[in-house]
Amino acid sequence: MARRAGALVVVVLVAYGAVRVLGSVIGGDPETIADGGVESPAGSASSTRASSSASIESGSVAATAATPTEVVATDPEVDTTPPSTAAPSTSEPYEGAPDAEHPATVYIVGDSDAGTFGPYLEVLLDETGIVRTELEYKVSSGLSRPDFFNWPEQFRDRLPAVDPDIVVVTFGGNDAQGIAEIDGEFILHDPVGERKEWSAEYTRRAGEVMDLLAEDGRTVIWVGIPNDDNPEVTARMRVQDQAAKAAAATRPEIVFVDTWARFSGRDGGWAEYVIDPRDREGKDVRADDGFHLNEVGAEILALDIATIINADLRNRGGQPLRF
Repeated sequence: MARRAGALVVVVLVAYGAVRVLGSVIGGDPETIADGGVESPAGSASSTRASSSASIESGSVAATAATPTEVVATDPEVDTTPPSTAAPSTSEPYEGAPDAEHPATVYIVGDSDAGTFGPYLEVLLDETGIVRTELEYKVSSGLSRPDFFNWPEQFRDRLPAVDPDIVVVTFGGNDAQGIAEIDGEFILHDPVGERKEWSAEYTRRAGEVMDLLAEDGRTVIWVGIPNDDNPEVTARMRVQDQAAKAAAATRPEIVFVDTWARFSGRDGGWAEYVIDPRDREGKDVRADDGFHLNEVGAEILALDIATIINADLRNRGGQPLRF
């Protein structure tokens, strides 16, 4: 079920004004590809804000790794804590409208697709002056293969540290394959041949992640996947995309971005060219692998997502943003 022989490497250069974003590709897992995942980012890019963005390698976050705190054993009956000289904190969590002093935090996360549209979305949001962004992604990852990379575990670790107001998340390009447990044992193999069972399990996994990300009142924007130029691959991906939609449909707090429809032709099939809303001209939006979006496509998708974020910030009392 290999999508391509070997790893595909697509580098996207996202430009916005004088800002240039150049990414480095992180190697994927050969077993993931062999089992049906779509390898390769169309722009696995590091952010223009390197201090807050990172690609994830071997389960660690390169730009945000914390130094472990040494634990010292003490006699439980002896209080060795030095007296505190600091005044107790009287600050309260800020609950007003986002502004330059209190920016909203947007956490952009997922597989290689997040590394495609993410950098341009960061540029758009950072320039508003009232949004702080964090971008993290892992090539070849998803929800079908937690034995390769365990996203729920990653989220439980990262959400308290990032403390986002809005989460933009995308999975699916590598998920239309066999579904495995954390120990690597496959419980399902073919999204098409085992559609009912496969859909139910993926809907359950996607729903659990949605619930985790939406805790504490966060806004969750779930970005779907586009279709593929290979009909057989598209058939598998359709099952995944519809399962993710089903999970979002039962959760009103989740905003689902229908990337599939956005980048399909008038007949609903695969399309290489779509209308760019910025100038109303038809443009090539696909990378050479037939699945990922190229620079133009990534920018169009980022603008769609930014519009949703704008509406959310206005609901929080913020001023309308201009992109």
